[in-house]
Amino acid sequence: MALDGVTLAYLVKELAPQLIGARIDKIHQPEKEEIHFQIRHQGARRLLLSTSATSPRFHLTQENKKNPTSPPMFCMILRKHLEGGKIVKLHQSELERVITLDIQNYNDRGDLVTLQLHLEIMGKHSNLILVDPTTNTILDGLKRYSHAVSRYREVLPGRAYLAPPSQGKLPPQEDEELWRQALYKEELDHPITSILLARFAGISPELAREIVIQAGLTTEIRLHQCGDIDLARLFQAYRRLSNPAEILEIQPCLYYNSGNQSLPVAFTFIPFQQYQELKTVSVPTLNDAIIGFYQSKFIANTVESKRGSLRKVVQEQHSHFSKKLKLYDEAMSSAKSNLNYQKWGELLTANLYHIPPGSTEVTVEDYYDPALSSVVIPLNPHISAIDNSQRYYKLYNKAKATLLKTIPLKEAALEEVKYLASLKVSLDQASTLAELDDIHLELIGQGYVAGKHMKKDNPKQKKGRSKAKSTTKSPKDVPQPRVYRSSQGRIIYVGKNNAQNDWLSLRKGKPTDLWLHVKVIPGSHVLIPLEEGEEFPDDATLEEAAALAIYYSQARGSSQVAVDYTHVKQLKKPNSAKPGMVIYEQNWTLYLTPQPEILEKLLASEELSE
Repeated sequence: MALDGVTLAYLVKELAPQLIGARIDKIHQPEKEEIHFQIRHQGARRLLLSTSATSPRFHLTQENKKNPTSPPMFCMILRKHLEGGKIVKLHQSELERVITLDIQNYNDRGDLVTLQLHLEIMGKHSNLILVDPTTNTILDGLKRYSHAVSRYREVLPGRAYLAPPSQGKLPPQEDEELWRQALYKEELDHPITSILLARFAGISPELAREIVIQAGLTTEIRLHQCGDIDLARLFQAYRRLSNPAEILEIQPCLYYNSGNQSLPVAFTFIPFQQYQELKTVSVPTLNDAIIGFYQSKFIANTVESKRGSLRKVVQEQHSHFSKKLKLYDEAMSSAKSNLNYQKWGELLTANLYHIPPGSTEVTVEDYYDPALSSVVIPLNPHISAIDNSQRYYKLYNKAKATLLKTIPLKEAALEEVKYLASLKVSLDQASTLAELDDIHLELIGQGYVAGKHMKKDNPKQKKGRSKAKSTTKSPKDVPQPRVYRSSQGRIIYVGKNNAQNDWLSLRKGKPTDLWLHVKVIPGSHVLIPLEEGEEFPDDATLEEAAALAIYYSQARGSSQVAVDYTHVKQLKKPNSAKPGMVIYEQNWTLYLTPQPEILEKLLASEELSE
């Protein structure tokens, strides 16, 4: 969802009292396409101006991002001309997605001048341009380009500023007859939503759909299907929603899908009927709605980007070890077939006396077979019979040595494949950046990612001096597994990754607590704390814990899944075992198909970790 002209008009109206008269204390450029103004007006605030292709916007924010060591050129230009200046005007041109800040400041000669900073919100063509309005000259732009990129205009220092090309759209119409005339300039078989979008300024696809819905029509309706009454209702809805002067008090909202309460899918300045099936959350201001939407979107994009890069590492390693397994299998298969050469060597040795020199093969009785069947043994005619028997002994010894060396290599590669499969599950189920960071650290610890240490700098530590690594964990470093409450009120812990699985199984759990894991398949460790003297929990809690073990495993969505459960005291971790890998000998197994309604209640019962 993008900021349309109408929503921007409401945002300008909301922010103008907080921005006009504000003093610009500091200017930062924490990201390539993002500028932050630290301003002071009835308190300290931070204004964000973004020209990102996917989320261009402006709003007040509390987010304090890390700045680069040396500021980019455009940031230094803004500091030179605007730091210490005062915002004297904030305006928008006729519902276009261009916001202008008029800023007064003293120039190098000590004269008070007014400069204009234009934020052009146009998707991938978004830009932030500093202009001297007295000469209409560009001082600089966040994205510079020449006529080689755009035939319409150049954005370069010293060039004349040209506003983005007009799309020929009409401003908000108060006269219904003129509004209808504008509609009928389009083809009669065009949908009303596309006509509104093409003919009138400030309207986005979402707003066009809402106008049609609030007029009581379907979003697919076309112009030739509308009668006078339909058009009259459309005009009333258009006036009500597209003219910022019509709505004196807005009611900003965020909308969420039922399955994801952390990532809003849309925001609006008033409740929209097209989103009535979604969970609606009212927020105090439109600025808060925009922050909630774009920050969640940024976090989600960051999480997916991190997940993608880690998944690539895991998949490459998984493919590497899978190929190794295939090679080991081929080598072992060939070696096993060559073990028969020992018998051939012994049969040749027993029949040396009747093998003529120069023979290419010999047929002998197989005294290993009770039926004394005949065996045809190929021979090298250029060597003697005894040398042929020795050659087969050597081939046998080579095959035996291959098996002895390959078996442990195959077992190690198989362990790697299993471990990487568990990492895939953890990656797919991670929902926050912190969980992905834990997996990243695990990959570093296992040597899959080299030379990248995620360690925060200590500002108090002097350069050139190293401190010993502390072995004690701070409270923040203690693993935070998922915590659920069963229908009977029992606590159920679920590990989020291999490190947490180890911590749950080997440190958190008491010897008498009950431990669950999907049989053979990669997945999370699940722990049910038990009271003293209690051997098992109630049946409902056991089944619900098993359902969680299935949900947080590679078997999610499967039926009749085998889940092993045993007491923590039965678990053992072999030396040099991979994270999350444990063994056990005594256990019970239940087969379960998780019920969706039970799982939904369980997942909704998630609590904060202790």
